[in-house]
Amino acid sequence: MGIAEEGPVNNTHNHPIDDSIDSSEASWFTPKRLLILFCVINLITYLDRGVIASTGVNGIPEICKSNGECSPGTGVQGEFKLNNFKDGILSSAFMVGLLVASPIFASMAKSINPFRLIAVGLSVWTLSAIGCGISIGFWTITVCRMLVGVGEASFISLAAPFIDENAPVTQRSAWLGIFYMCIPTGVALGYVYGGLVGYGFGWRIAFFGEAILMIPFVVLGFLMKPLQLNGRAFIFCCRSRHIFSFVEDVKSLLEEKIYVVNVLGYISYNFVIGAYSYWGPKAGYSIYHMTNADLLFGAITIVGGIVGTLGGGFILDHMSSTIPNAFKLLSTATFFGAIFCFIAFCFKDMYLFVVFFLIGEILVFATQGPVNFVSIHSVKPSLKPLAMAMSTVCIHVFGDVPSSPLVGVMQDKLKNWRKSSLILTSVLFLAAGIWFIGVFFPNVDRYNEDEENPETVTEQSNPASSNEDRTDKTTAASPEP
Repeated sequence: MGIAEEGPVNNTHNHPIDDSIDSSEASWFTPKRLLILFCVINLITYLDRGVIASTGVNGIPEICKSNGECSPGTGVQGEFKLNNFKDGILSSAFMVGLLVASPIFASMAKSINPFRLIAVGLSVWTLSAIGCGISIGFWTITVCRMLVGVGEASFISLAAPFIDENAPVTQRSAWLGIFYMCIPTGVALGYVYGGLVGYGFGWRIAFFGEAILMIPFVVLGFLMKPLQLNGRAFIFCCRSRHIFSFVEDVKSLLEEKIYVVNVLGYISYNFVIGAYSYWGPKAGYSIYHMTNADLLFGAITIVGGIVGTLGGGFILDHMSSTIPNAFKLLSTATFFGAIFCFIAFCFKDMYLFVVFFLIGEILVFATQGPVNFVSIHSVKPSLKPLAMAMSTVCIHVFGDVPSSPLVGVMQDKLKNWRKSSLILTSVLFLAAGIWFIGVFFPNVDRYNEDEENPETVTEQSNPASSNEDRTDKTTAASPEP
């Protein structure tokens, strides 16, 4: 794997005029170390999603029988006497901070070192987790949950571009797949961790524990030599003459047809996946009378997420990582995944449902690596963080956030979970169709494209600084210990 295994990440060519960084100093981060670092951080952030939803932390409200006898509530819901509506707000409050802060952090990455921004964001995340542990009521923990989203925003919009730039050329999709595999794994670990710690030591300790887990990465982010994304040198050398505003950058993204089609397909896809994760156990219980619906759907999601996400990344690399190939994989995997999931809900036998739904989930989750590959490679380098941030905003605002209540309204009218599930699953065919349009776009990969003023970039940067060179040559630095 060459440089990916032996040499440090070469990023000196990306910041030739940043005097605060000594270009002769080698970064401690090799590509593999960078991947491992971001994967562990991703695991911890999504562990928090599982923690707040776990029965050990979230708990149950006080339950009173008709004879007046009441059993005390447990966890957050029991201690703060929350009804189901307020409890539901806690599970999604982080989304407010995430959606507001993601584009802000992405825009700041054009003038502030992205790795330092990640460190600042993780600091906010850690303090917010501690705040959740010392909260005194509904509003205090809600505000802290929102700030958790603010802290996470810096990481989700910047980590993927870093990984993509430093991965071996032939394994970019696989590395992105490994990174996104941490999402279902982290949530699953959060369920287990939250249950064990919440029941054993109290729900507050669970939040303190995850904050402690994140502290070493906050310190590392501030102390280690910062890394930089492609395109940042141009911003430094030219910002005295011209600075793109946030609105102008968003307009530039909307002009990228490949990016827009990719995000539209992703919205449709996330519309279904979000509703699956929220309503799946209840639908399974109603249709198949499952006694362990939460555990079963959780297991299916974990297996499907890990196998599908890793498989999709490796398959795209095997096909050759190009944008048309990514769209082929996206449309094909989603189409056949939709077929298997649709057929699964038609079966009356629970075991046949589980088999077909698991196959469908594996195929559907195979899109995680390719869809983010397209988002990164369809825009110019300086817009990568914003592209990831706006993709995240769109798939939540137009995808999983409205899908759950809409499915609930539909179920209230139909009174039939099988029909509701089949109608929901059919939206995956729409996602496959949208992504299929991308197959016909020309193969225009903007990964190493010069910025608007290529002459300026040439004067300021090392011309032999392509990603291919970075993966084949070692820098003048000390070897990995």
